[in-house]
Amino acid sequence: MTDSRQAPNVGFVSLGCPKALVDSELILTRLRAEGYEISPTYAGADLVVINTCGFIDAAVEESLDAIGEALRENGKVIVTGCLGAKQEQVRKAYPNVLAITGPHALEEVLQHVHAHLPRPHDPFLSLVPPEGVRLTPRHYAYLKISEGCNHSCTFCIIPSLRGPLVSRPIGEVLREAEHLAEAGVRELLVIAQDTSAYGLDMKYRTGFAGGRPIKTRLKELCEALAGLGIWVRLHYVYPYPSVDELIPLMADGKILPYLDVPFQHANPRILKAMKRPASAENNLERIKAWRSICPDITIRSTFITGFPGETEAEFEELLAFIEEARLDRVGCFAYSPVEGAAANTLPDAVPDEIRDERRRRLMDVQEDISAELLAAKIGREITVLVDEVDDEGVIARSSSDAPEIDGLVFVDGYFEAEPGDFLRVRVVDADEHDLYTELADTP
Repeated sequence: MTDSRQAPNVGFVSLGCPKALVDSELILTRLRAEGYEISPTYAGADLVVINTCGFIDAAVEESLDAIGEALRENGKVIVTGCLGAKQEQVRKAYPNVLAITGPHALEEVLQHVHAHLPRPHDPFLSLVPPEGVRLTPRHYAYLKISEGCNHSCTFCIIPSLRGPLVSRPIGEVLREAEHLAEAGVRELLVIAQDTSAYGLDMKYRTGFAGGRPIKTRLKELCEALAGLGIWVRLHYVYPYPSVDELIPLMADGKILPYLDVPFQHANPRILKAMKRPASAENNLERIKAWRSICPDITIRSTFITGFPGETEAEFEELLAFIEEARLDRVGCFAYSPVEGAAANTLPDAVPDEIRDERRRRLMDVQEDISAELLAAKIGREITVLVDEVDDEGVIARSSSDAPEIDGLVFVDGYFEAEPGDFLRVRVVDADEHDLYTELADTP
């Protein structure tokens, strides 16, 4: 039984993508605001909340393993998140969990916590900072601008897990961004399931921020965020024509010249089978247009090899796209069936070994491209954001590098910096992923 003189302790495990991480931060912020303590160990917790991922088989397995470990080590577990949307699967594996909710179910999670671990009296709300509780380092933060997705990509079950597009009011988003900047955040990573669609469900209606009218649309949001004087990086941007309006903001230095655009493939037939918007030809022309306006733009994308029915000729077309597009950063996944996805019923499944072999071939081509693009930066001066300082020197990132998914910038032998500092450095060497630099003479 919990000692009434001590604050009850909640253990927390957060799995999955940055969008799920933001959900975890919201839950933790509310728990702390209500006076709960957050335990770093299972043994020190009165119960454990696990925010799960359920997108692909490997993520489901990881989530189920985490639930099992928490049950063994603690015994009292509340499950939330994307796997929680599949309650029967969780209950079948672990019938003794306390409760199960789906994703972005803040109030439901809190109700279950209250039921099994009553909240303490007279919580000190002032102990929670305006920016809330965050799971990222102090100098960068994810800013989620919407939930859900209106697309019906055949390889994806996100709409069934997280629902249709629901954009956050622009005034609320900007207030959160201001609080984060005031708390010392130097980089905001703007995320959503489909960032480009922000405001579409609201018909881009006018909201208010700081007493000023502002349209609920990505361009206007980016213009407002630019006024914070910190790095603003865009993720999960579908290549709609409206994205073209953002490139001049990048060229003018208002937001980072960085776009994370999930193209997924290049062959029109495969894109149609995936139910993806836009054609490969338009994408190549759009990339050229973006670079003509902002030559320093960094474009990251992800691709799938071995989608059902993909022929060798169609894969070769994807390779040709990679070679012509010369993207800065690329992630590639061999197709993996997801329970409940429409693609599972498509004919002509590609054997596992061919899916993997095509992924390796694509990444071999991309590694050569990445090495060439990074080598071209040798001799240039760039601005970097410090992530950490270890016994060899500074580890940082440039405007071309998002945390955890892109490369790093090393400043060996320099220690007079702290996380969150901006440095001006000169590139002296490069490999397929990272840059090696020295402190520039200029301030």
